[in-house]
Amino acid sequence: MAIKPGNDSGSQPAVIAELERYRGWLAVLARLQVAPRFRAKFDASDIVQQTLLEAVRDWPKFRGRTEAELAAWLRQILAHVLLHEIRRHGGAQRRDAGREVSLEQALAESSRRLGAALEAPGSSPSERAGRHELELRLADALTRLPADYAEVILLRNVEGLPHEEVARRMGRGVGAVRMLWVRALARLRQELDLPTDPDA
Repeated sequence: MAIKPGNDSGSQPAVIAELERYRGWLAVLARLQVAPRFRAKFDASDIVQQTLLEAVRDWPKFRGRTEAELAAWLRQILAHVLLHEIRRHGGAQRRDAGREVSLEQALAESSRRLGAALEAPGSSPSERAGRHELELRLADALTRLPADYAEVILLRNVEGLPHEEVARRMGRGVGAVRMLWVRALARLRQELDLPTDPDA
């Protein structure tokens, strides 16, 4: 889908509607990058809201034409907003351009993993072309899951951690985490209207 830059995109409500499609996706990326020690200090939903506000404000400057360019632009804004909050809460005492770039790269990698989380091996080119849409759908579905379901999927499928490390981070037994993961994947497939995979 082609994206029109802000100068010829029509009304602000149309811009807001276009950017709102990315809310769940941005929320998942923010959650993946906010260290546990900062979660009590600021909420991922506040980070996303500020990112969208800045994107609406700066829309006339956006010159991309594709979904991929829009996603990359939003990741840059998200990285900037995240670093501002981290600095504000004592995570960094000075502006560090290198750190901002590395955070942008981490967000891009998280986005790639998110899109690959449910992608079947040997996907056709047309299926891979729809991967961006799958990323958005998957992120939206994750935001609708119970928090522990979303957490176990993000840690296991997106971050690629072994069950033992997931159990340590979640403060649960390994067996309990395995059962939670199976239930969470089944629920996620329901949310995405996908057939249940008994081997998940």
